[in-house]
Amino acid sequence: MILNASGCLDALAAPDVARSLDAFVTKTVTPEPREGNAPVRIAETDAGMLNSIGLQNPGIDAFVEDTLPRLCTLGVPIWVSVGGFSADDYAELCARLDGEEGVAAIELNVSCPNVTSPVEEADELVTAAREATRKTLYTKLSPSAPDVAAAAEAAAGAGTDGLSLVNTLRGMALEPTTLRPVLGRETGGLSGPALRPVALAAVHACYRATGLPIVGMGGVETGRHALELIAAGASAIALGTVLFRDPGAPSRVRAELAREAAAHGVAEAPDLRGVAHGALPVRTKKPAKTA
Repeated sequence: MILNASGCLDALAAPDVARSLDAFVTKTVTPEPREGNAPVRIAETDAGMLNSIGLQNPGIDAFVEDTLPRLCTLGVPIWVSVGGFSADDYAELCARLDGEEGVAAIELNVSCPNVTSPVEEADELVTAAREATRKTLYTKLSPSAPDVAAAAEAAAGAGTDGLSLVNTLRGMALEPTTLRPVLGRETGGLSGPALRPVALAAVHACYRATGLPIVGMGGVETGRHALELIAAGASAIALGTVLFRDPGAPSRVRAELAREAAAHGVAEAPDLRGVAHGALPVRTKKPAKTA
């Protein structure tokens, strides 16, 4: 299963790309409209990209009334990413989406590095969300957590159905001449190739700790990268930064992943889930010989 990472694809501007995914994840929606952070908001680095968008969005009312109906015409499952600044915010958002038939799942963004984080811990936020909705919940965690596996266990205990790993890491870029920060907010979230080993470690640790379904993300550019996250414990893959330069990445990565699985002697890539932990892969059965 291949998705996009939240905020890395405008499905209404690029509907054909969205339709090439197995599910589309929206940009994070908050209770009230947000203008986002001051520019500059994007900066390239040697091994990825920094962004400081600041959760710019129209707010939940406008999203439900205008954006969501248009997204539902794409013909792919819609996952709505939600974010807030208190447990009450998450509960309000989930309650608002609970009755929307077009919403297949809700992703709780509890780890955005570009806004002030809620004072509550992840388990409190998940508990509030779980009480407000019957929808499938995925909790998106930060690799900056002192113990991401412990955070995953807390989210699991609070009722999350799955995990999204990982969000970006906080980083900075300096302007070559002035040596001042490039981004208007000085720091931003680092994504791209530099995040890949961090994501791999987080998926590995959280799968071992919880066994929950995991959407693995962070620097995925090829089928091989996707396969490694699956081996670490991911059950689905999200593409992020790569979509900015290669809109055809979903179809390409899917094809590459199938070839990687075949090269490892299995029928499908999910058969290799968890092999990094010593699990035996599900081998493809050889056809019986005929006389």
